[in-house]
Amino acid sequence: MAGHTRMYAVVGLTLVAAVTAGCSGSGSHAGSGNPASRSTTVSGQHQPAPTESNPPGDIPDNQVYVSYRPTGGSFTGFTLKVPEGWARTSQGGTTAFTDKLNTVKITAVSASGAPTVASVTNTVVPRLRSQVTKFSSPKVSEVTRHAGRVVLLTYQGDSAKDPVTGKVVRDAFERYAFYRAGHEVDLTLSGPVKADNVDPWRIVSDSFAWQ
Repeated sequence: MAGHTRMYAVVGLTLVAAVTAGCSGSGSHAGSGNPASRSTTVSGQHQPAPTESNPPGDIPDNQVYVSYRPTGGSFTGFTLKVPEGWARTSQGGTTAFTDKLNTVKITAVSASGAPTVASVTNTVVPRLRSQVTKFSSPKVSEVTRHAGRVVLLTYQGDSAKDPVTGKVVRDAFERYAFYRAGHEVDLTLSGPVKADNVDPWRIVSDSFAWQ
């Protein structure tokens, strides 16, 4: 009889342990399921895109510049620095370097005399007014760059419509007219009006040199 009692006790303890383990496992599974569910809910939400460190059109401070000298066209006797890696296109006497919203455009022409504030105001401004969409705020002045005194025209205008997004950007322009011995080189720098490209544009315009 004592043997039967011990056997019943062992069986009873085994059943209690099994039930306890089952309850414990069930509780553990439920507990681990809740955090996973919460994690899925959070990760499934549409989180806002990270804020860009620079506004659209800002040229990075670590931008590298390389020397450019034309190898063809009506005049090749000058050099300047342009941002490395920008896409290059040429048409006629104009070469342009473009990256996203910014452009460096260089045009070499023959000229009978040096440009002046008056000549740019009376000839260039009306021409651009007819060519640039929503042309506005023209200001003509003389400034000094490493190459000497140049005529600077600043203005604003709308960019061409983006073929993919259809968006139009309001651009700010700086047009420098360099002249020497019957040759004029017009350097036009452009980018969004809210972009802070004062330093990059100064690097490019200051790098111009006659050869």
